[in-house]
Amino acid sequence: MPSVLLIFIKNPVLGKVKTRLARTVGDAEALRIYLLLLEKTRLAALGARAERRLYYSDRIEAGDVWAGADFKKYMQHGPDLGARMAGAFRQSFADGADRAVIIGSDCPELDGVLLNEAFSLLERHDFVLGPTPDGGYYLLGMRAFEPSVFEGIAWSTESVRAATLEKIGGLGKTCALLPERSDVDTEADWRKFEAGF
Repeated sequence: MPSVLLIFIKNPVLGKVKTRLARTVGDAEALRIYLLLLEKTRLAALGARAERRLYYSDRIEAGDVWAGADFKKYMQHGPDLGARMAGAFRQSFADGADRAVIIGSDCPELDGVLLNEAFSLLERHDFVLGPTPDGGYYLLGMRAFEPSVFEGIAWSTESVRAATLEKIGGLGKTCALLPERSDVDTEADWRKFEAGF
């Protein structure tokens, strides 16, 4: 199992997803948009040459569109995002992965080509990161488990990427950067995507 793709999603429940987006478009429209983002994420993941592990936020859904033949299904565990991501990476490397990449479900520009590029970069670098314009990242990959990159990070702030890169640098490790891509967190983000950027 050389390469593992970790996909973090929220269970698509009315009023529980894309809450920042829902403030201006309403819960029903936010759920509709989230379902579209999930489908884009699913199709991108199917293009990755890797074992795919899908991590749900609240409960594993056996009969959804994420077919069990294509995705191994798990639950996210941990008190915050960093702990949950660290747990998924830890499990993958314990199971024999030599490269692991994590994505969420907020980046509609993601595709299989970009995911495979991330895995390729991990042949020459310790880490790979996909930056977003808001100071975060849409993808993080590593070729050995390093929990410190998830510790002491102020999640959902504009300092996430800089703090993560600082930690990687402090470890004396190399990090390749993918092209910048936008996440969809707000109505303005969604309208920009709809308009074709």
